[in-house]
Amino acid sequence: MNDRPHGPIQDPRVNAVIARLQGARQRPAGSRGAFDGRDPHAYAEQGFSIHPEQGELIYLLCRGLRATRVAEFATSVGMSTLYFAAALRDNGGGTVIGSEIVPAKVEAAKRNLAEAGLVDYAEIREGDARQTLRDLGGPVDFILVDGWPREEGPSLAREVIEIVAPQLLVGGYVMNDNAEPDYLAFIRDPQNGFVSMTLPIKRGTELSLKVR
Repeated sequence: MNDRPHGPIQDPRVNAVIARLQGARQRPAGSRGAFDGRDPHAYAEQGFSIHPEQGELIYLLCRGLRATRVAEFATSVGMSTLYFAAALRDNGGGTVIGSEIVPAKVEAAKRNLAEAGLVDYAEIREGDARQTLRDLGGPVDFILVDGWPREEGPSLAREVIEIVAPQLLVGGYVMNDNAEPDYLAFIRDPQNGFVSMTLPIKRGTELSLKVR
């Protein structure tokens, strides 16, 4: 039984899939929450997804924006995709463009979307997000940056935000889950056109608004 407080999504099919995924949430043995340097393909059966509080905020913000086109890095097994797709459907239609590098997770996400009745509102692109999200086919209203952390070099979050930020509409939002330092340096630099704050959700969630 889902004992979480009442949330904004009213569709029982969507809520049932979200509850199932939340109940099955797993972490690698010995992990303390960071997977730097690990191979994402080694965890093809495990979904490292946003928490429901983050998803509910995504849903509400997308409803408020009347969003019709959104993007996410990375899709994993589709937890965040469900929140996005539900908001777009409830707004009257649209598409969430997801990117996921692990083929097994792409298939899992598609199954979860189908079970929730939302498969028509999502396009999952398989491959490296630095390529798959380079052309979103037009401006988007919201972007989630929640990809695999790594130890060396620029973070994937930093590389992806530099690619997708120009494709975000002024007045649109970006949410980041892992607080990579070089990502935060980019998104908090006024020169890059955002204002930003850290929310006390899941050890810190960065929410940023594009203002120019």
